[in-house]
Amino acid sequence: MERVEDLQYKGLKIIQDDLLYTFTSDSVVLANFINIKKNENAVEIGCGSGVISILLTGKTEVEKITAFEIQKEMSVLAEKNIKLNQLEDRIKIINDDISDFEKYIEKAKTDVVFSNPPFMNSSVGNSNIVKNIARHDEKLPPSKLCECVSKILKDKGRFYLVYLPERLCEILVCLHQNKLQPKRMFFTQNDKHQIKLCVIEAVKNGKKGLKILPNLTVNDNNGKYLETLHTKYF
Repeated sequence: MERVEDLQYKGLKIIQDDLLYTFTSDSVVLANFINIKKNENAVEIGCGSGVISILLTGKTEVEKITAFEIQKEMSVLAEKNIKLNQLEDRIKIINDDISDFEKYIEKAKTDVVFSNPPFMNSSVGNSNIVKNIARHDEKLPPSKLCECVSKILKDKGRFYLVYLPERLCEILVCLHQNKLQPKRMFFTQNDKHQIKLCVIEAVKNGKKGLKILPNLTVNDNNGKYLETLHTKYF
């Protein structure tokens, strides 16, 4: 069932559908961490409902985001959300596999790429096909993700992503193999100080040197998201 929710930022709204994949605090955390400067362009890999791209139009001066979504159902929902927020001139939804990006954008011409990718191991399944593809990495393993990002980004372009801490070594190896140098990273935690996710900024052909930022608590004692998720925390 579809419902419209207020994103609590500059009047932006989002349509959620419980039968499809609904976004979580991961998306808000990533949107706050992404740095896009005026006149820069961006690509999102796996946009889902479009929530991160939509938030970025309010939080940054990004002129154009090309958002790829492999699932038809989710791309249709993303299109609805773009129209709901009247952002057709700033966000373009592409329903295709990211491996085919050169049909839509030029290679090595993008300033920023960002992704909240499926990061659960593909051996674990879900009876809901849409949710299964959104959560598990069979169609977008870390090796494929990083290879595509490296091809899309221009030299010194920036890549932002969220990933599971238990797979941190795996994603760091894939970043290194594709000349994406991690530059900043932090972990999210709950109110019990249990680590939940890692959030990374990497630079294509960047210099060595990684800064570990303070952990971010993403919910209070009642399990509600803190207002810091809607601010530039870092």
